[in-house]
Amino acid sequence: MRRVLCFALVVTVLCGWCCARQSSEAAKRIEAGQFRWEVGGSVVEPVQRAGKPPAGELIYSVKDPSIVRYKGRWHLFCTIRGRPRSHRIEYLCFEDWDKVGEGRREILKLSDGYFCAPQVFYFRPHRKWYMILQVIDESRKPALQPAFSTTNDINKPGSWSKPVLLFKNQPADVRMWIDFWVICDETEAHLFFTSLDGKMWQADTKKSNFPFGWARPEVALEGDIFEASHTYKLKGTDKYLTVVEAQDKQRSRRYYKAYLAERLAGRWEAIAATKDKPFAGPVNVKDAAGHWTDSFSHGELLRAGYDERLEVEPEHLRFLFQGVTDEQKQGKVYGQIPWRLGLLKAVRE
Repeated sequence: MRRVLCFALVVTVLCGWCCARQSSEAAKRIEAGQFRWEVGGSVVEPVQRAGKPPAGELIYSVKDPSIVRYKGRWHLFCTIRGRPRSHRIEYLCFEDWDKVGEGRREILKLSDGYFCAPQVFYFRPHRKWYMILQVIDESRKPALQPAFSTTNDINKPGSWSKPVLLFKNQPADVRMWIDFWVICDETEAHLFFTSLDGKMWQADTKKSNFPFGWARPEVALEGDIFEASHTYKLKGTDKYLTVVEAQDKQRSRRYYKAYLAERLAGRWEAIAATKDKPFAGPVNVKDAAGHWTDSFSHGELLRAGYDERLEVEPEHLRFLFQGVTDEQKQGKVYGQIPWRLGLLKAVRE
């Protein structure tokens, strides 16, 4: 019996050492900006609902995903573009990626107007789920505004509250903002967004004041960046990772860049920030199935948990993104581009 216990202890120690070593090596590859991916076929496509409007609306695309794993199921929230309604959020729930088509799909009823670009997380201090999203308020300039919605039960898509604006007054220095993202450290909540002019902004509030009390936004990063900045804590390290979408204007494609910082209000250092060395782009993604995308746009890393810390495991990176081929979007206005969702899996060379 003693030998069995000793053997089990040795195995446990070795497994822990191997996992720690793998995590450390993966973190070093991230810090060096060494990203390589494999992509299979698309995992989520637009679905057309039969019947009279609104059931019979034409849906062009599914995009802007936010996803959490909770109690053995994936909970996915994403924008759908269509007509006559332009922007809404759809909810999908499924057990695993090969069963997406077997799960629930339901359009949320948060508003009769424009609402899209969700981010979903569980905020532990309030013991409830939060959705950060963007809405239209014509009384403000710009009309596009960051908002939040809450629920006590992520399994009930009809339980989300009506959106409430994050800012009681429009910040004076912000003339354009889009794609809002919240992440928390131990004491503060940090809001990130981009302004379509090469700038990523950051504002903060005490966790005790969340979701209100935001300080005046300040520019956190400037460069050849566009939209959809998403920030995570690298689990097991003291580093934060921001990924942000950029444009290859020569080929009219989207790709992702990556930056690191030691604190959320700190300085962001580029680690994979060109189209020749991207976080995710045509040069570092290998097709594992039929080719279906040339762009790697608005995506989210699959998290290690589901709360406001937004932790990801360096050794198990997966990136859910919206993609499309050059041919599919050629000649189309942006709102009619047939985006669908795919999953990148990190691979080692």
